[in-house]
Amino acid sequence: MSTDNPAASVDDADADIDAAEVQALRERVEELEASMAAVETGDEQKKMTIVATQGSFDMAYPPLILASTAAAFGWDVVVFHTFWGLDILHEEKSSNLKLSAVGNPNMPVPNALAALPGMDAMATKMMQKKIDENGTATIEELIDLSLESGVDLQACQMTIELMDYDEDDFYDGVTTGVGAATALQHMSESDVQLLV
Repeated sequence: MSTDNPAASVDDADADIDAAEVQALRERVEELEASMAAVETGDEQKKMTIVATQGSFDMAYPPLILASTAAAFGWDVVVFHTFWGLDILHEEKSSNLKLSAVGNPNMPVPNALAALPGMDAMATKMMQKKIDENGTATIEELIDLSLESGVDLQACQMTIELMDYDEDDFYDGVTTGVGAATALQHMSESDVQLLV
């Protein structure tokens, strides 16, 4: 339907009012269409920054799963690993991460029993068995998937020095030499920021 021809009206006064209203509506529609076109073309890539501070077996999974999932949706994702979270990216240490049974409210054993020698190893083996039976990806597989998906897995330089690690100890593709200022810059530009 064309809006170029004004609607015929019996009363000339009504026609003048209608013509002015129609013109105002046309201008408003044009404004809305222009703003919608700008929104559609300005659809920027979403960004996510995750700060991984914990390096236990169970805490290695959340940042890697969230990062690889966001990357699958086309997001720009950075995971900044600092302090114990750095062990997730350390090739040797990541294969020996433990699940702590003490102080974990979801463990089916009281803290007095969880504190006994060998309980962390037993809890870790139980969790590894569940992961194997369920077909869940391993930590190494999630790291590989994240890197292949374009996730920037960053190792905090200060923590590398603090823990006396060598940059060659990390998985290939991990970004080393990153400081807090770089992480903060990405966080300030991110749509989602998480501390894990």
